[in-house]
Amino acid sequence: MSILPAETLAEAAAILKLLEARGLTLATAESCTGGLIAGALTAIAGSSSVVMCGFVTYSNQAKQRMLGVPYSVLEGYGAVSDTVARRMCEGARREGLVDIAVSCTGIAGPGGATPGKPVGLVHLGLATAAGTQAVRRVFPGDRDAVRAATVAEAFRLIREAITPPR
Repeated sequence: MSILPAETLAEAAAILKLLEARGLTLATAESCTGGLIAGALTAIAGSSSVVMCGFVTYSNQAKQRMLGVPYSVLEGYGAVSDTVARRMCEGARREGLVDIAVSCTGIAGPGGATPGKPVGLVHLGLATAAGTQAVRRVFPGDRDAVRAATVAEAFRLIREAITPPR
């Protein structure tokens, strides 16, 4: 049984169709979700035409080694930061040789909070040929709720990036 609601899995299928129709490929770089974004996407048959790879970089060492996030950035801003989310998705886009990469780093709880960084704080990044963006969110609820909300927000960012404005 998945902690992700049926609506999130339906959104995964819709995003895959949009990416495929536009001829775009995707990679994920995940920390607090532990691979749930990639898992939701790859739960859909045919996802391999779009999803090229996923990086689960739970430790700072993995963020450095797999995604090229500099130690100085991790030390200076902390792993849960806008800057690290940006560097993670840029590294995933570069290393995955893809068109779009999405990243997340956060504090899913129940522990891990520090002053100024509460449980539920998540930074997400999105890198495309047009540039990189990041958003800060604080999601309510327990660990499962924070992780599920992070997946949904990642999908929102992807959809926004690939859907032309009206």
